Order: sequence, then structure tokens, then C-alpha cells
Amino acid sequence: MSNFTYKKLWRIPQQGMVKGVCAGVASYLDVPVKLIRLITVLAMLFGLFFPVVVAYIIMTFVLDPMPDNASEGEHMPTSSELLDAVDAELDAGEKRLRQMERYVTSDTFSLRSRFRQL
Repeated sequence: MSNFTYKKLWRIPQQGMVKGVCAGVASYLDVPVKLIRLITVLAMLFGLFFPVVVAYIIMTFVLDPMPDNASEGEHMPTSSELLDAVDAELDAGEKRLRQMERYVTSDTFSLRSRFRQL
């Protein structure tokens, strides 16, 4: 019924400056890499140096590097494509609900209901 694909968080060492953690997070969130790097540097400058460095080191060891064939093989949907798919599913559900409501409030439903009671 739903055609959403599983999106995995990877490290992307090919695009990264140090270990590719920021590039992987940016790819996962579908935002520019520069934005993630800017947020990371600003967080380090404004008093979160130790937690950011610890989180970066942990993510370096926890996250698997992206395989070379992962970027070529499957098309990872963007956030706008996912929202469009959700919107289409909601529209289809709303159409089914309208049809059901139209049937339940119709004379045909009440007539069939009375025949069943006999």
C-alpha cells in the first residue's frame, strides 16, 4: 500500500572533510552539507565544543560508511517526493471516506437496512 523506502543514515567519506559524518547527516535530512557543517561549527563555538566532538566521534564509529553502489543503485526519495506520496495517499483515503459517507447517508443504505431487519 505504501511505497516508502527505508532511508538509512550513513557516513559518506567521499564527500566528507574529516570522516563524512556531516555529509551523511545532510544526505539523510535532505539539506545542504554546508548548513550541517555551519550548525556544527556554531555549536562548537557557542559552548558545546565537548558534546559536539564526543557526538562526532561516536557517530564516526557507529555509522557505517556508505557503500559505493548505494548511491548508484536505489533512488532515495527527497522530502518533497515523500510529502507528495503522503498527500496522494491521504487524498485516496478521503475519496474512499466520502464514498462511504455518501452510501451510508443514501436511501439505498436505509432500504437495505430495513430489509435486513425483516
